[in-house]
Amino acid sequence: MRRKVTVVGAGNVGATAAQEIARRDYADVVLVDIVEGLPQGKALDMNEAGPVLGYEATVVGTNGYEETAGSDVVVITSGRPRAPGMSRDDLVTTNQAIVRTVTEAAVAASPGAIVVVVTNPLDAMCHVAKSVSGFPKERVFGMAGILDTARFRTFIAWETGMSDRDVQAVVLGGHGDQMVPVVSATTVGGVPLTKLTTPERISEMVERTRKGGGEVVNLLGTSAWYAPGAAVAEMVTSIMLDQKRLLPCTALLEGEYGIDGLYMGVPVVLGSGGIERVVELELTGDEQAELGRSADAVREVVAVLGG
Repeated sequence: MRRKVTVVGAGNVGATAAQEIARRDYADVVLVDIVEGLPQGKALDMNEAGPVLGYEATVVGTNGYEETAGSDVVVITSGRPRAPGMSRDDLVTTNQAIVRTVTEAAVAASPGAIVVVVTNPLDAMCHVAKSVSGFPKERVFGMAGILDTARFRTFIAWETGMSDRDVQAVVLGGHGDQMVPVVSATTVGGVPLTKLTTPERISEMVERTRKGGGEVVNLLGTSAWYAPGAAVAEMVTSIMLDQKRLLPCTALLEGEYGIDGLYMGVPVVLGSGGIERVVELELTGDEQAELGRSADAVREVVAVLGG
C-alpha cells in the first residue's frame, strides 16, 4: 500500500505541487479544494499524464477530507493569492480563517501527519496552523526559504554566466521584503560570490530576490506557482524519503539566532519526523542586524492575527 500526501488547495501552487510530488512516484496524492469539480478534474488530468511521464502514483481529487485520512504529510496552500498592489500583510485576516478551517479538518483526519504551510503571509500562517493543530513545532513548518533561495541562485547564475547547480546560497528571515540573502555564505563552485562580481551587482541581486514574488505578481497579475510548487515537492521528498536534506524552511525558533517564539526562515535538517534540528550560521554583524529587522517585520504581521 502506497503512502499518502495531501495537498489542500487545488489552485496553481497546490496543483503544481501535487503533480511534482506524483512525478516522484513514492506516494499517492490527495488534492482537496472546496470548488466542486476543480480538484477532481485536475487529478484526472494528472493521472492521465502518468503513462506519458512515467509515474504510477494515483492522484485523487476531492471536496472533503475522508480520502485524506492517514496522510503522512499535509501541505496547506489554501488561501487568497496576492493581487497587484496588495501586500502580504493585507491577506492576514482572510487567510487566517481559511488556514484555521482547513488545518482543523486535515489534522482530524491525519493526526500523525507533518504539516507544511505555504499560504501567505507564510510566517503568520505557520503560527495559525501550529496553534490549531496542537502539533509539536517539529511537525508544523513552512515553505519559503527554498523558493527565495532558488530565486537568488537563479539571479547569481545569470550574473556570473555559470550553472545554477554550482550556486550555493541561503536566504533567511521572513518571507517578505525583509528577507536576508546571506551573501557571506554564498559561493559558486566553492568560490565566494564576492570574488565573482561587484558589490553593486550583489546588492541589485539581493534586492531583486527580496522583491521576487512581487515581480512575478506584477507580470502575471497573480502569484508564482511553478517555483513554489517545485519547492514544496523538494521538502515533501526529504520528509517522505528521510533524506535529511539541509534546507531553508520557516521554523519556530526558541532562542536560535537570538529569536524566540517566532516562525522564521532558517536552515533545518528535514527527515521523516519533520524538522530534526535548526542549523545556526555564523552571520556578519550586518546580516545579524538585517535578520533582527526581518524578525521585527514578522512580529508586526503576527500581531495582526486574531485569537
